[in-house]
Amino acid sequence: MANNMKATKITYYATTGLMSFAMLFSAYAYLTKPEVKQGFQHLGFPDYFRVELAIAKFIAAISLWLPFRLVKGTAYVGLTISFVSAFIAHIASGDPIGSIINPVVVLAILVVSYITYNKTGKV
Repeated sequence: MANNMKATKITYYATTGLMSFAMLFSAYAYLTKPEVKQGFQHLGFPDYFRVELAIAKFIAAISLWLPFRLVKGTAYVGLTISFVSAFIAHIASGDPIGSIINPVVVLAILVVSYITYNKTGKV
């Protein structure tokens, strides 16, 4: 039983760390990379949405580590909505399969983080 809990905690910290890193990296890219700006234009989003999403991802990346269940839960919900919306936007824009699958893969990592968070009983 102790080994199972240890594996769960390792999985939680690994997936949450990966998710936080990915969100911080994407927030940085949203604010600094011209090709990301073009990608948002291609999807039909206004430029201010790119900036808002960067700020939200930065806040979510930090919130995943805070010891407050409501704050952490809000970050999980917000990121889930973001990834599902990205999936739909890429399909609607006729993007290649790689662009469509990417948010699904990141969502899967987020789901593992959430499940293992609940199994560890952490707040």
